[in-house]
This record gives sequence, C-alpha cells and structure tokens, in this order.
Amino acid sequence: MTNLNYQKTHFVTSAPDIRHLPADTGVEVAFAGRSNAGKSSALNTLTQQKNLARTSKTPGRTQLINLFEVAEGKRLVDLPGYGYAEVPEEIKLKWQRSLGEYLEKRQCLQGLVVLMDIRHPLKDLDQQMILWAVESKLQVLVLLTKADKLASGARKTQLNMVREAVLSFNGEVQVEAFSSLKKQGVDKLREKLDNWFSSLPPVEETDA
Repeated sequence: MTNLNYQKTHFVTSAPDIRHLPADTGVEVAFAGRSNAGKSSALNTLTQQKNLARTSKTPGRTQLINLFEVAEGKRLVDLPGYGYAEVPEEIKLKWQRSLGEYLEKRQCLQGLVVLMDIRHPLKDLDQQMILWAVESKLQVLVLLTKADKLASGARKTQLNMVREAVLSFNGEVQVEAFSSLKKQGVDKLREKLDNWFSSLPPVEETDA
C-alpha cells in the first residue's frame, strides 16, 4: 500500500456538475457532509495546508464540486455541503441533484468520507448519503468531527452509538472520531485514503 504525501495536494478545478469534471479515470475519494460539519477544516488538517479548502463562517458556501490532486490520477473531491436551512430551496435541490449524479455515475469514485458533527450525527441527509454509497457498493468512512467539543466519556458513547447504528446499512462503513483542532483521527483518515488510492482498476492490477 502506498503512503501518499497529502501535503502535496493541490487544487485542480471547480465544477457545477459532473459534465464539467475532468476525465473519469484514476481514483477519486469524495468528502461529503452537512454544510457545518467541518469538511473544509478536515481537508486542510489532512493536507496540513491552512487554505486548501476554504473554510467559511457562512455554512453552505461550497456550491461546486471541488477537485484536488494528491498525486497523478489520485484526487480528493469536496462535494457541495448539504442540508443548510438558509439556502433557497431550488439551490438545495440543485446541489442534491449534482451530489446524487456524482455518486451514481462517477466510475473512478472508490470511497466516500461522510463528515458529521459528533454532537448531531446521522441526520436524515447523512443517512441518505450512506445509503446511496452502500447501494453503489462504495466503502464509507464516517468521521465524527469536532470531537474535542465532548469529554472523553461522552465522545466514546457517541462513537459507539453511531458504530452500532450504521450496522443496519449492511455495508462497509467505518466510524471514527475526528478533531481538526486536536488532530485526532487524522492517522485513521490517511490510512483509509492510502488504502482506497491503492485500489487501481482491475486492468492495472499486479501481484505486488
């Protein structure tokens, strides 16, 4: 398994939908989450870059699919944040369409990282995302963000509760606590990404 250097990650492009994305080749791992789940902070922590993904004081600003390249043919995808109440309904529906389309049709997608605030996990749209991924035979890593906001006992309780709850999806769903502030769970995230990025298309498989 390759250990990638995530510090070398750089921005490639923003697209309103999958028709504007680069060729559907290589390996992509997508990050999805509610608009205030800490998605941008997680990407910045992973790559040790303060401004790779723009963090915003106003949730719901990421309205485009943002692509970042880690190494040749290996990309991280920041999907539009979902479920933020103050966004007009038609924009919300547009985001959900482009999200759904990306998850269902993008062939090079290997895994999905779903981020949720540890204090408010598994809202309806979070569950819908996991269900979509499982139905598309995708592996999922759930990151319970802002883990530093809870004392260790409460953190463990939430973690176990979510791990128990995701069993009902009958898919490959791993759940970890994550804190951008305390750098907690970053190693687990890197390990999972390395694993996904090592899964090359069958044509290029070797016995290595």
